[in-house]
Amino acid sequence: MRKLLYTLLFVTSALTACKKFQGDIPEIHPVRYQIVTSYASDNLGKVLPKARIEITITNTKTNLSQKYLTKSDGTFSLDSISPGVYDISASIKISATDYTALTGETVTKEVVFNASEKAKTITIQDNQITALKLISGTTGPWVIKQIYYAGSNTTTGASFRDQFIEIYNNTDSILYADSLYIAEAIGLQNFTATNVYRQSNSQYDWSKSQGMPSDIDANNGYVYTRALLMIPGTGKQYPVKAGESIVLAQTAINHKSPFTGTDGKTITVRDPSLTVDLSGADFEAYYAPFLPKPLASDIDNPSVPNVEVLAYNGTDLILDNPGRMGYVIFKNKGTVDVKKLPQYAFPTTAPPSASSEKYYQIPISFIIDGVETQPNTASARVPKKLGASLDALYTYAPNGAYSSQSVIRKTETTINGRKVLKDTNNSAEDFDFLPLAIPRGFK
Repeated sequence: MRKLLYTLLFVTSALTACKKFQGDIPEIHPVRYQIVTSYASDNLGKVLPKARIEITITNTKTNLSQKYLTKSDGTFSLDSISPGVYDISASIKISATDYTALTGETVTKEVVFNASEKAKTITIQDNQITALKLISGTTGPWVIKQIYYAGSNTTTGASFRDQFIEIYNNTDSILYADSLYIAEAIGLQNFTATNVYRQSNSQYDWSKSQGMPSDIDANNGYVYTRALLMIPGTGKQYPVKAGESIVLAQTAINHKSPFTGTDGKTITVRDPSLTVDLSGADFEAYYAPFLPKPLASDIDNPSVPNVEVLAYNGTDLILDNPGRMGYVIFKNKGTVDVKKLPQYAFPTTAPPSASSEKYYQIPISFIIDGVETQPNTASARVPKKLGASLDALYTYAPNGAYSSQSVIRKTETTINGRKVLKDTNNSAEDFDFLPLAIPRGFK
């Protein structure tokens, strides 16, 4: 889910505190007005402060701004404001220490929540209310909709072969998937390794990586990727309509039916009901050209375009079945060549060898959405890979690895038949699961 931007939900509430903000509009009687703020994530809203959220109201005609602070219930009231058009914003900064103490989630940098409503028309009616939802970071036009990392039963299903990632156009306009990047965020998978440099949250301290510049925030300003894939295209080759998805399959075939592997042998499943048909996927990851000994199951469907592979791990796009991973989508900024972004080895206490693998360093400012997944049992969970600015918590498939379950983003509302998916940058709140993964399904 991309950077921590928490939407403030304004709800109805009685008028209380009295402030004045006179706009420069003659002959219009000032009215009473209230702003009600809340956190987009209900879970975070139960523990994070509502008092002293800074409200900024700007008259778009005069450019006159005034700042105020909310009361303990997150509300703020003006007893006199001239009707007109205003930009209204809300913001609160929570220190790393306070955020960790309140939520139990270790962060190393202050967390900022914002919300805004542009060009809000205040009419001559008295006692109007504006509701905002605070979000940390910013929400983007694309969202990661569904991640089928668990796979299906290893003896009666398709094991890991049927995995996929689904990305959704959450806007009301056509978007183009060309040059959209999909990446797995790498990080420590345990709390015990002693041969690496760690942060206080037990994750890698990337600032100690060999060759890392000293003048950047290596831990909070970037993510480091294992698999890095790019949707091909000429710029407007792959349009995605509002409310529609693209599906990236590990292997774009019908996994319910037998197929012939690259070794000439038949691959089949005992129970087709446990797996999925990915023959209609939009893109597939094909690793065989990069491997000395590709998987027999990694066949190339000629009718489905292959993504461009910038970096990979293992023998195919095999997602971590227990769920110990972070996923991000992004586009490059301006003329930046993503292929030329820096790469760094793990921050090991001993200097890495010349042949040590290196990982792309992706600026958080590039990222459109990020989702953290974790194992289904608390004892198996690992240090978080995505900071609070990308995903406040995490989601998981309740039955764990090889369960046929996927994690899927919830539908928040439907507008003229188009489903708008929930995006508060908190996967614990935004995601549910499907008992059986369904490409292009909804929850």
